[in-house]
Amino acid sequence: MDLILKGGRVIDPSQGLDGVRDVGFADGKVAAIAASIPKGTAEVRDVSGLIVSPGLIDLHTHVYWGGTSLGIDAEEFCRTSGVTTAVDTGSAGPGNFMGFRKHVIERSQTRILAYLHVSHAGIYGFSNTVMVGESEDIRLMDPVTAAQVADANRDVIVGIKVRVGRHASGDQGVAPLDIALQVADETGMPLMCHIDEPPPTYEDVINKLRPGDVLTHAFRPFPNAPCTVQGTVKPAVLAARRRGVLFDIGHGMGSFSFKTARAMLANGFPPDTISSDVHALCINGPAYDQVTTMSKFLCLGMSLSDVIKASTETAAFALKRPELGSLKPGSAGDATILSVDEGSFDYADVIGEHLDGKMKIKSRGVVVGGKWWHPN
Repeated sequence: MDLILKGGRVIDPSQGLDGVRDVGFADGKVAAIAASIPKGTAEVRDVSGLIVSPGLIDLHTHVYWGGTSLGIDAEEFCRTSGVTTAVDTGSAGPGNFMGFRKHVIERSQTRILAYLHVSHAGIYGFSNTVMVGESEDIRLMDPVTAAQVADANRDVIVGIKVRVGRHASGDQGVAPLDIALQVADETGMPLMCHIDEPPPTYEDVINKLRPGDVLTHAFRPFPNAPCTVQGTVKPAVLAARRRGVLFDIGHGMGSFSFKTARAMLANGFPPDTISSDVHALCINGPAYDQVTTMSKFLCLGMSLSDVIKASTETAAFALKRPELGSLKPGSAGDATILSVDEGSFDYADVIGEHLDGKMKIKSRGVVVGGKWWHPN
């Protein structure tokens, strides 16, 4: 063994595991889980009283730092928020992806995967002073090059991204989504679709999505919420889940409301995946990071195991990366050490509602590639 996490409460939904165990790592992978693992020559970290989960996956981030105005530094973010896999969702398009790969992805100690934007330059006009929807100009759609770039970078590109809505696609409506779906079909990859205010409607978007595709910003506020004013889930939303569409949170600066979340959870419709949509305009609030977003759902009544599952096992399923999101022996050697603190914690959604939460999930350390990786 190279590293042993000793005496923590291991919560691994992929194995149905919730109990005190040692977790051992060797050669960059999970090597063993047992009641007690002999120390040998391994580094030992006492994590008793803490929670050990598979490495957290944030399925929606923007980490093309320096390449786009919304990008944040992936390593700083991951160290403090317990994320071992940051999935960038469309910051780069086929025209600038290789710069993202060379200057950010390949230099990062933590894992960065990406959904490639169908727009030539990705999300290029997103700041405090400039806000231009890249899908608004159909001339920027670049399906041929996107398919080529995605096919040539399958080790790090996990799918195709498109943004539609009044802000993202303007009077183009669902046309960019139709183009992106062609790229996804051509490459055999899943699609992640952003939705903001109408047009198009929520139904217009999800009715086009295929099994395994991801709708992000799924619990957004009115207009284009997934629930009715009576608090029921829209029939098209239920139908989409039945056929295998995945619903992702993607909190961000404008895409999550407590009102919507309460209605969806009350109807037995939890999110498939919990993600922060962290970027330069929401990292200091209201999203902050992955563990804060997870904490909101814990305070709204989801179980800790289900919150962790939505940030590990199901996120890995969406990525088609079964080696992630699990502590099964042979899996990627990533783990997150967490605590659940009790007290009074102020949480805010994107429309200004505040929630006095009694619990807060905090990151206490991370293991990346079988090694302890934390600023402390």
